Amino acid sequence: MDKNSFFWKMVDGRLPTPPCAKTLGLGFVEIDGERGTIETRFEAVEMFLNPAGTVQGGFLAAMLDDTMGTALSATLDLEQFAPTVNLNVQFHRPARLGPIKGLGRVVMRGREMCHGSAELWQSDKIVATATGTFVIRKM
Repeated sequence: MDKNSFFWKMVDGRLPTPPCAKTLGLGFVEIDGERGTIETRFEAVEMFLNPAGTVQGGFLAAMLDDTMGTALSATLDLEQFAPTVNLNVQFHRPARLGPIKGLGRVVMRGREMCHGSAELWQSDKIVATATGTFVIRKM
C-alpha cells in the first residue's frame, strides 16, 4: 500500500474523482487499506431509474464494481492499477432513489490476481451482492 498511489491521491483531493465514479455519486465513509476493506456511499438519482421506477441493474453492478475495486485499490502500490476481469452480480431486491451504502473487501490478493466481494444496502436491507476477479497491472 502506497499513500501516493492514484487511489489515495483521489481520496485526499490531489487528483479528481473519475467521471464514472462522480456519476454514481461515489463517496468514501471508511477505508482500511491494511485489511482491504471499505465502506462507500452512492446516491441513486432519477437518471438511474428504469421504467418500473427502480434503479436499473447496470448502475447497481457499477456500484458493486466500484466498491470492490476501491477496496483493492487502497492496497496497491504506486503505479499499479487493477482492472476487473470478471464480475458476478446477484440482485436481491429493488433499489430506489436515495443513498446506497456499499461494503467491499479483498477476499484474496495475490501478486497479480485478486478476488473481492461487495454488498449494497439501502434502508438497512441488502439490495445486491457481487464477487469479482481483478488483475494487478503497472500503469
